[in-house]
Amino acid sequence: MKKNTHFNVLIALTYSVTLIVGMFMGYKFLKDQGYQFQKPVTFANNNTEKVDEIIHIINKNYVDEVNADSLNHLPIDSLLHQLDPHSMYLPAVEANELTEALEGNFEGIGIEYYILNDTLLVTNVVKDGPAFNAGIKQGDKILKIDTVMVSGKALPREQMIGRIRGKKGTAVKLTIVHPKDTQQVVFFVNRSRVKVSSIDAAYLLNPETAYIRISKFGADTDKDFIEAIKTLKSKGMKKLILDLRDNGGGYLSAATGLANQILQENKLIVYTEGKHEPRTDYTTSGGGEFEQGKLAVLINENSASASEILAGAVQDWGRGVIIGRRSFGKGLVQEQFPFGDGSALNLTIARYYTPLGRSIQKSYKKGYTAYKNEIDDRFNDGELTTDNIYSAKDTVKSKNLTRGGIQPDIYVKLDTMGYNRFYSKLISKKILFDFVYDVLANRYNASYLDQNMSAFSISDLDYKDLVKYIQNRDVVIDQKQLSASKALICNEIKLLLYKYHLGDAGYYRALNLSDPMVKQAVTSLQ
Repeated sequence: MKKNTHFNVLIALTYSVTLIVGMFMGYKFLKDQGYQFQKPVTFANNNTEKVDEIIHIINKNYVDEVNADSLNHLPIDSLLHQLDPHSMYLPAVEANELTEALEGNFEGIGIEYYILNDTLLVTNVVKDGPAFNAGIKQGDKILKIDTVMVSGKALPREQMIGRIRGKKGTAVKLTIVHPKDTQQVVFFVNRSRVKVSSIDAAYLLNPETAYIRISKFGADTDKDFIEAIKTLKSKGMKKLILDLRDNGGGYLSAATGLANQILQENKLIVYTEGKHEPRTDYTTSGGGEFEQGKLAVLINENSASASEILAGAVQDWGRGVIIGRRSFGKGLVQEQFPFGDGSALNLTIARYYTPLGRSIQKSYKKGYTAYKNEIDDRFNDGELTTDNIYSAKDTVKSKNLTRGGIQPDIYVKLDTMGYNRFYSKLISKKILFDFVYDVLANRYNASYLDQNMSAFSISDLDYKDLVKYIQNRDVVIDQKQLSASKALICNEIKLLLYKYHLGDAGYYRALNLSDPMVKQAVTSLQ
């Protein structure tokens, strides 16, 4: 198996295990740091006029000095790719969707789903959300959305999502079959804004050490964090492991708000600066809930933007230990310039810098394609999988890091044991997920799994049934590779089972029993 293919499978698994379900949570926290909005700047009648206007905007606002003459006569996408990987042109439809997402104008009914055998299987219902209040339960199968039959049809996921989404106050008619029942039930669910915590898990690993997992920086992340800290402190928490792995960012205000809870008063969190943007400092106001106590922050190659701002501030002030692998390296600030036809330009206007003046942004001098493949390159170069030792010049306090991102104080390599071609095939065909939802979900219940978490493992019967399930999916089994991946496969099935029955909190509690970064963090905080 080629290394880059191998790594892509790893990344796919990382996201699929934690984000395998479609989220109808009614709120998308996609606002990357620093997004701002201008009023429509032009009514360009054609592409040529639009290119001229874009070049004019670049000259007035771009983060760096640009030779505008070199950009003339280029297609819009090519023009922007000459600048940086995060400046982009959005057609009207995409611009509208992004604006709605960034502004939080996104409502739903509060369910998670999985497409199992061309049927929408409800895998989670948000407590006190519209679907919950209507009586929809985990394990229900959605047969029809309004008048459209979706069961048995291989509809694209996007079409299924689109049929349930809608404006707050509007109703959707769902025809559902409950588990172990054949009778169809009709629900009318009014769409609404659904409150979803961006904290996936918050619990005590041991009597003094708490673990908090944040998957995104949403509008209320800092408030959710405060509530979690207060609860954990009441239970005896004195040390904290903050998990920001695979956290791609979110609201800047949430990141700075959270930093305010762990850094003392008048500490610089981050500052922004660009050619046309004067330096803007973000500092703490004091009075945080966890200004004292030992702290470890977990990051990896998918921790980006707001995650890097927080980790960088913690590192520069020596507030805690950073554990894991070098973060993504996204430190550019975008501003949106809408056009009269509904399209828009997202233009980089500034950079983020840590308190010591380190630029978070990794290099993009080799071009757009190379930038997109940079994480793959880290795998191929061994940065993610070997006992990595950083060069002397790449010290924490250096302001001239060429690699970008936040480098950990303690490195923990990516464990690739058990990954091979056969395992990647099971993942790509979603066979492990299908098996859990189709077979194991009905074999175990939440109470049993919760009570036996530390001792629970996939039984021999479960494994034999999985092998039969694979064969029934017309997959040729490579016995040697299956044997090599058995431990990994069984563990992934276990985690997916916990995700189904106990949600994100149960998933991370089960995962952390053997997670090497968490173990390292516990040791480091002793």
